[in-house]
Amino acid sequence: MRPMLLAVAIVATFTAFAASAQGTAPPNMPVLPPPPMVPVDSKVVASPLDNILAGDWRSEANKARDKYRHPRETLAFFGVTPTQHVIEIWPGGGGWYAEILAPLLRDGGSYIGVVPDPSKAGDGADYASRNNKKLRDLFAARSDVFGKATLVEVNSASPVLGPPESADVVLTFRNVHNWVMDGNEQVMFKALFAVLKPGGTLGVVDHRAKSDQPPAEMKSSGYLPEEYVIALAAGAGFELAAKSEINANPLDTKDYADGVWTLPPRLAKGDVDRAKYLAIGESDRMTLRFTKPAKP
Repeated sequence: MRPMLLAVAIVATFTAFAASAQGTAPPNMPVLPPPPMVPVDSKVVASPLDNILAGDWRSEANKARDKYRHPRETLAFFGVTPTQHVIEIWPGGGGWYAEILAPLLRDGGSYIGVVPDPSKAGDGADYASRNNKKLRDLFAARSDVFGKATLVEVNSASPVLGPPESADVVLTFRNVHNWVMDGNEQVMFKALFAVLKPGGTLGVVDHRAKSDQPPAEMKSSGYLPEEYVIALAAGAGFELAAKSEINANPLDTKDYADGVWTLPPRLAKGDVDRAKYLAIGESDRMTLRFTKPAKP
């Protein structure tokens, strides 16, 4: 391509991506940072995230879930960059997002996973202990990838997630419904607000309820009304910056006797209607980006 045409193409691409970042892109369009301005004859090198998603420390089962969880688009929507201080709240699934975030932030930023302290987790003590061990084992097995990642145990009833105003980004994936079930959703959102820097970002992904879901089902179905989660965040002081349909699934009917856990990856009904639920895929999820207001 001739230099002038290349320059025009780069400007056009940058403009399109800038519009996406401001929330003007179509809902399912990947929101990615603008590409680097490279010389005409040079090769385009894969981004760090490309290499991480293909990393050999990720199991094939975890990679197979990329089509449901859309990590590239989700992290881009939340504005995560390799130089930030990022806290992930309640990393679960044996570290599904931790195995992406920790290596992404290893060299230029930092990753902290905040997990429940089993000694203060009540009925959830066994689960917390097992999950925390999985995360530590994951980090220890590949110190070349996770060597700088850290875990911090906190009391979920009165959480202190880190030094005040210390995090650039706080992320939580499919956890708000658990906080609602435990009755500590308000205290958790206040803790999220406290640990973020002014101007910092809170990213939330969770199972999205039908608009007419009875309020009582919030405690049992695993699905939450999007408006309720937005209100929780607003009550703690956050401002809603943008919503995305990156993790939407219109096939999810949200009417299962066993709640969201009927769908993969849990498949709570075992082999009963397994093909049906696999065809639906993982749940319909809200993807919300909040901002902590900057100080005047």
